[in-house]
Amino acid sequence: MSDSLPLIGAVEAGGTKFMLAVGTGPEDLRDITRIPTTTPAETLARVTAYFEEAARRHGPLAAFGVGTFGPAGVHTGEKDFGFITTTPKPGWAHTDLLASLRAASAAAVPMAFDTDVNAAAFGEWKHGAGRGRGAVLYLTVGTGIGGGFVVNGRPLHGLIHPEMGHIRPPRVAGDEFAGACPWHGACLEGMASGPAIAARWGRPAGELPPDHPAWELEAEYLALACVNFLTTLSPEKLILGGGVMDQPQLLPMIRTRVAALLNGYLSHPAIAAGLEEIIVAPGLGGRSGMVGALALGVAECGVR
Repeated sequence: MSDSLPLIGAVEAGGTKFMLAVGTGPEDLRDITRIPTTTPAETLARVTAYFEEAARRHGPLAAFGVGTFGPAGVHTGEKDFGFITTTPKPGWAHTDLLASLRAASAAAVPMAFDTDVNAAAFGEWKHGAGRGRGAVLYLTVGTGIGGGFVVNGRPLHGLIHPEMGHIRPPRVAGDEFAGACPWHGACLEGMASGPAIAARWGRPAGELPPDHPAWELEAEYLALACVNFLTTLSPEKLILGGGVMDQPQLLPMIRTRVAALLNGYLSHPAIAAGLEEIIVAPGLGGRSGMVGALALGVAECGVR
């Protein structure tokens, strides 16, 4: 902890909970607070109150970094910057998330705003399993599936931002499940997210034993996704996080299937040595998104 470094406000905004903190770096996250995601009015009022109190206790904040569930407006200068846009979460579509932070700040300060998965990817690139690498992909598998990609220190944006959970993997032979995505049915999220597992098997993922057939099918869909990303984006690290990945048997199963699906096509010493150093768990554990939000506030807002 250093009082000479600027103090940053960090927000990890999720569909179930908001995680809030202030700090100067990954080893100095103070006053970490969790609030439930209810209505926008109630939730954002609590966000405002938290940061107003944090500023009274610790001093003025130099910047904010936000990683949010989406889709979201991530391009500065566009009218939807700082908004959650077309989310299916009831009541949250077209919500101005940054308004609560502006209300909590005594002066206009820089605000970095990105998706939760881009924030997690940035945190892992800066401080976690992707440290020192040029191209890092973070895929979260939980209530939804999303992906963030950092290239040479910058999260990837294009027309909007990556929506990797909505790619269309080939249907596994014999799988008749319609899919759980309200837009696309059998996209990756619709076939392999936590809600998809629960809908398919009648029990949430956390209640299924390690030898349940759900995990072989889950590994197949996630391996298909990994092969698509390895062959299109060519990440040096492909990091798999999220609650579904808490199953210890799942990551080795995915690596085995990826190797089989690649069938020797990609030629690189790191791949030839095995996928254990490429397809990995988050180095920051469950803190990827929060550390990433803080890092975005530091790096992208030009305070240091």
